[in-house]
Amino acid sequence: MAARKSGRGHGTHYVRLQKNFCFACGKNNEEGMHLRFTYDEDRDCFVCRFRLGKRYTGPPGHCHGGIIATILDEAMGKVNKLRHVVALTSEITVDYLKPVPLNKPLRVESREVKVKGREHVNMAEILNQKGEVLARGRGLFIAIDAHKMFSKFVDR
Repeated sequence: MAARKSGRGHGTHYVRLQKNFCFACGKNNEEGMHLRFTYDEDRDCFVCRFRLGKRYTGPPGHCHGGIIATILDEAMGKVNKLRHVVALTSEITVDYLKPVPLNKPLRVESREVKVKGREHVNMAEILNQKGEVLARGRGLFIAIDAHKMFSKFVDR
């Protein structure tokens, strides 16, 4: 079986933040989701397995749509690591196909769709344990110069 590369956090070789307070994946954010992604080389996608607790409730027994969008956005953002770029979300569309249940095993998978210049288009899906797609997202990410944008936020 091929080794899996870690896809954790937002650190890149351009700018390394002192701590990661990202709501979705930041290990230093006590209130965050602490999503952990791995790269599956065989399937050429990032994968994260997770369960959503009561704090993410929208409709009774199910996840809030904003949290679903957050998970898809985070998963799609990880794909940009494959190209060694920092790219920020410009647009995201979400298809809410079926209610996403709380307290059940779930996974999100993401992959690249196309790249043209600074524009990176990625997609992601949230699936249940049976492999049914519950939500699907497509996002446009714009590559930026991380040093210019984030250097004032890094301790020297």
